[in-house]
Amino acid sequence: MLRDLLSKIWRHVPAALRRWSVRATNTKFTVTAAGIVRNNQGKVLLIKHRFRPGSGWGIPGGFLEAGEQADAALRRELCEEIGLELEQVRIYASRTFRRQNQIEVVFLANASGQPHPKSIEVELVDWFSIDSLPEELPAEQKKLIESVLHVGGEGRD
Repeated sequence: MLRDLLSKIWRHVPAALRRWSVRATNTKFTVTAAGIVRNNQGKVLLIKHRFRPGSGWGIPGGFLEAGEQADAALRRELCEEIGLELEQVRIYASRTFRRQNQIEVVFLANASGQPHPKSIEVELVDWFSIDSLPEELPAEQKKLIESVLHVGGEGRD
């Protein structure tokens, strides 16, 4: 009976107030887009960021801006940071990092051309074959790259 009364009251609360109360009482997450980007030779693009923890090596990506689609964020980040345009961008997976309250959308994409650091954030950028990935690459990213290249991700579309 109390539940029914609360339900009736809730339905009469203005929509903006209902949205605000739901957002205020739920955990907040940041959302990032990352890409496993391959070139014509099947090599994978890795970026060494100056401000990334550990060695700095990792797959490219970045945070979404308000109202931005995940694939557009990945395209924007790569264009701004290393001057590379992506082709055939498609969703591969999503991951959640509880410690950082972060959700990451991982894309597969192809690109051609030679990337060059265009941002102070980027120290180095290069293409790597699966057997020459930097030793300092985080284990979870290495595993992710290997899963793409060995399980249905081989070659170009």
